[in-house]
Amino acid sequence: MVSQSVLNLVDTAMVGQLGDVALAAVGLGGLVVFAGQAMVLGFSRAVQTIAAHRKGQSRLHESAQILNAALLIILLVSPLLSIVLVAAAPWFYPLLNPDPEVVAAGIPYFEVRIMATLFVGMNYAFRGYWNAIDRSRLYLSTLLVIHTSNILLNYILIFGHFGAPAMGVTGAGLASAIAVALGTATYFFLALRHARPFGFLQKLPPRADIRNLISQSIPNGINDFSFLAGFTALYWVIGQVGTPELAAASVIMNITLIAILPGQGFALAATSLVGQALGSGNTSLARIWVRDVSHLCVLTMVLIGLPMWALPNYVLFPFIIDQQTLSLARLPLQIVGFTVTLEGLKMVLMHALIGAGDAHRVTRVALTTQWLFAIPLSYLIGPYLGFGLLGIWAVQELYRALQLTIYLRQWLNSRWADMTF
Repeated sequence: MVSQSVLNLVDTAMVGQLGDVALAAVGLGGLVVFAGQAMVLGFSRAVQTIAAHRKGQSRLHESAQILNAALLIILLVSPLLSIVLVAAAPWFYPLLNPDPEVVAAGIPYFEVRIMATLFVGMNYAFRGYWNAIDRSRLYLSTLLVIHTSNILLNYILIFGHFGAPAMGVTGAGLASAIAVALGTATYFFLALRHARPFGFLQKLPPRADIRNLISQSIPNGINDFSFLAGFTALYWVIGQVGTPELAAASVIMNITLIAILPGQGFALAATSLVGQALGSGNTSLARIWVRDVSHLCVLTMVLIGLPMWALPNYVLFPFIIDQQTLSLARLPLQIVGFTVTLEGLKMVLMHALIGAGDAHRVTRVALTTQWLFAIPLSYLIGPYLGFGLLGIWAVQELYRALQLTIYLRQWLNSRWADMTF
């Protein structure tokens, strides 16, 4: 899971050598890309939930049928979504940042990466399926292909090596797009070798399963969109403070997204294990799994947060060359180091509820806490009252603690135990 956001991190590290404008453009562009792709990314957790239930029901031989349906829907929807977003980019992008230089660099980066939505959506659907049937090791080779090719192509296309033109920020976007396409080809190769006995590319599932897939995908997609659109809105709020603050926030957000990914790995494990336990009718086992996964997650996230609060300069140094930007980023990163454990635990509980089929309540919590609490309060504390980047970051950590409290109460009230597939 640590490798899932390396695409953005590598772009950030390499483009950071071009200065604050390029750094801000890639940071904002990466978030806008994932926000635009959110509705197709929602199929990943839906595939995982339903396929995990099928394994728990001893119906592994038909578990890949739901993957077939997801891939077909993604194939039909993604090209249209990409075309619409590319056409709309010149209109909505300037609304996200007032700096014309950031906009000029960010739009081409966004356009190149959003055209790869088809490949990203399929990659996430494959990931959900392998997680559901306890074969997550199978996509490690895919990640190796994606990230090795991304690093090499970044080196060539950003800086113009080996006779290629120096494309700067746009080159970073093109490198990422090509890398995820190569990943999709690898996923299909692995599925043809390992998932054919489970129905891969043989038939679609019954209509009831397709309805369940769409019913679970829509709230998951809205949840992902809300999360990423909220990050984008947060970029706009920070942009009202200043471009150095936006550059510092870009680095902190990317580091945070990497830091929480082991917690995301535990969360995806909880999704599969809860789904499998409920598929076999064992709610007590589902509770035990969530307890044990939570303990492991807390221990891991404490260790990951340690360097961020103890040695922030060493963590930030590879990404920031400007001393003023480094100073702005130091204390917010230390706050993240202390609170990243809460984020990991929150994700475990949220994904446990999703694995039980309770995606609709999860989405309602995500929408209300983010848009009625976190974003308005960040604007009030940051640009309006003048507490700057540090005040904004304090609000973000309070928001995560609030979500954790609500998801914990939802898990303990056990309404999820009545969900069926």
